[in-house]
Amino acid sequence: MSTLPPGAVPWVHDFGRWLATWLHRPLFRIRIHHRSRVPATGPVVLVANHSSFVEPQVLFGMVRRRAVFLVKAELSRGVAGHAFRWIGQIMVRRGAADRGPLMQAVSVLRAGGLVGIFPEGTRGTGDVAHAEQGAAWLVRMTGAVVLPVATRGTYRPPGTRRRFRPKLDVLVGEPFRLSVQRGRTGLVAATEDIRKHLADLVRELDEQRND
Repeated sequence: MSTLPPGAVPWVHDFGRWLATWLHRPLFRIRIHHRSRVPATGPVVLVANHSSFVEPQVLFGMVRRRAVFLVKAELSRGVAGHAFRWIGQIMVRRGAADRGPLMQAVSVLRAGGLVGIFPEGTRGTGDVAHAEQGAAWLVRMTGAVVLPVATRGTYRPPGTRRRFRPKLDVLVGEPFRLSVQRGRTGLVAATEDIRKHLADLVRELDEQRND
């Protein structure tokens, strides 16, 4: 079994990940904290907050292992869509029961891969006030470790001007095991557990940035 989904081209994936490590450095002062917490092997569900299109690319390069992210299907058209598939990203339709892509993610995890997901479901302030159930479902299906990752520095409130090379901080939390019970009740409880871990990590990063 492959840690990349069908249609991915391994060398294109590896090149894209290398490119992602440098792509935004001219625009941001990127600071990554506790990168060593990323498990080097084994199935991992990475959950991160989401404020802009920048975070997925920064995290893709940050993890230093092959990583498959769930990407909104609106990006699947044209050349960009082919590029996402070649580098091994999984396209998901938001607000729809899209089981096929989720089963691709399950296959990647069962092969020992890393799957990244933004549980808020869409871009916002990144405070993780709510979360969708996809991450908890993947953990229940595969027994993967959960890795929370907080990012700050990409969100620009409406009406404000962009600063020159603002600090972009990435804080990798401690990976943790999560037992997801059967049924909808189990998913709801596990989703709240994931949300709380991630929201707490975001607050921790905010405190570090304000020191």
